[in-house]
Amino acid sequence: MALQYRTIPVTPFQQNCSIVWCDVTQDAAVIDPGGEVARLKAAAQSLGVTIKAIWLTHAHIDHAGGAGQWAREDGLPIIGPHQGDLFWITGLPQQSAMFGFPPAEPFTPTRWLEDGDTVTIGEETLTVRHCPGHTPGHVVFHSAQASRCFVGDVLFAGSIGRTDFPGGHHETLIHSITERLWPMGDDTVFVPGHGPESTFGEERRTNPFVGGRYG
Repeated sequence: MALQYRTIPVTPFQQNCSIVWCDVTQDAAVIDPGGEVARLKAAAQSLGVTIKAIWLTHAHIDHAGGAGQWAREDGLPIIGPHQGDLFWITGLPQQSAMFGFPPAEPFTPTRWLEDGDTVTIGEETLTVRHCPGHTPGHVVFHSAQASRCFVGDVLFAGSIGRTDFPGGHHETLIHSITERLWPMGDDTVFVPGHGPESTFGEERRTNPFVGGRYG
């Protein structure tokens, strides 16, 4: 039994949307469907998995822009993010217009997430950590068994998330990374919101924003 996933970049921002599934039940969740919903549905069908839920790390348009549409079309629950991102969800129509995205359908999450919560798909359970700094309500999804963490825009290979948007805070983001991500272990592979995967150990050693003295 193992957690499986396929990462598919979507939207002009090339945001890493991940389909994650239990290889026993073939039940799946989609993390951060920022757009191109039809393409993501086709990908799930080709994988032979059944999407049961939408999980959101945060509510920026490139991560959450397709959530309302997909939830409406297939009757799916939207799980996350933390309630600190409510104002970003409320502002999705304005975000759509600002960045030239198709109009985002409004939604209210079925369930807000808190630090230490868990989410389950099939026989797989992931732990939720609240990691503010990029946005106030940002969360990550960690599978200790699979040594994988889906971190949204908290951390990237060689970089960190922006903190100049409303609600962002640099020192809070650094704290989230060093106090909540690093303890997951150097061997943990993380899937960022943009760009290639890396490991927490590699970033502790080499990331110019959080390496060295933060390791």
